[in-house]
Amino acid sequence: MKKEILLSSLGYLLSIVLLLSFLYWFLRNEGFNEETFLIGSGFVLLLSAGWGYIIASGLIAPRRKREAYLLHVTKDIIHELNLPLSTIRANTKMLAKKAEDERARKRLERIEGAAVRLNRLYDELLYAICKEIHTIDKERFSLPSLIEERIEIFREQQRNPIVVDVTPCEVVADRIGFEQMFDNLVANAMKYSPKDTPVHIWYQNGILKVIDRGVGMDETELIRVFERYYQGDESKKGEGIGLALVKTYCDSEGIVIQISSKKGEGTEVILDLHAIIVQTGPKAESV
Repeated sequence: MKKEILLSSLGYLLSIVLLLSFLYWFLRNEGFNEETFLIGSGFVLLLSAGWGYIIASGLIAPRRKREAYLLHVTKDIIHELNLPLSTIRANTKMLAKKAEDERARKRLERIEGAAVRLNRLYDELLYAICKEIHTIDKERFSLPSLIEERIEIFREQQRNPIVVDVTPCEVVADRIGFEQMFDNLVANAMKYSPKDTPVHIWYQNGILKVIDRGVGMDETELIRVFERYYQGDESKKGEGIGLALVKTYCDSEGIVIQISSKKGEGTEVILDLHAIIVQTGPKAESV
């Protein structure tokens, strides 16, 4: 692709040089005045625009074709993968109904949970590819419902207690991106907190907070917290890209993100969701 762009740029530059040479020849032979200058310049601009359109179309059209093919193939593959997953889930539910042994039922539940998570990974793979190719469509969804759905997954890990207190609210946003952003924040809060300390999820009047009472960060760490691959505590497992992805998503949706933290006291992530809110309930409601 870089070679094609370079060759196209050189070709376009050469064509402009030739057109300017023609303009010089035309003005020299016809005499330089306002009329001849306008006629010659108009002819050069018209040819330049036409040639530029041809070059751009030649570069963009094959790329669009490749992107459409990639998206088509990916959807087909994921569809085919979903078929055996659906079979696994249907059969585990049937076996669970007939299973009399408690251990067998628990094993079947774990298989079902793994199938659900695998299905989710397929959705995220498709989302990531679509996001690279074109803009993701926004969805309208309930914030409390999404939070409860995501928190259930973390509760299954039986690590930190999670306390959720939100008011009714509907937003319009890239839903899968929002889920990934939210998951990153909760996962970070749990990772950097003792297992017996709760993580609080709080929402009211357009402000969503994820609060922990973990190790916290000093001012130096806070300055660099959104840098890709940066990890304040390298003893913790991770790649250091979570908060960088969170910041990228927030910027794309117009969500203002702030982080308040003190070493040894914990961290509070504050998200201003006013840019994506479409409906807010009058009363607070605990989930």
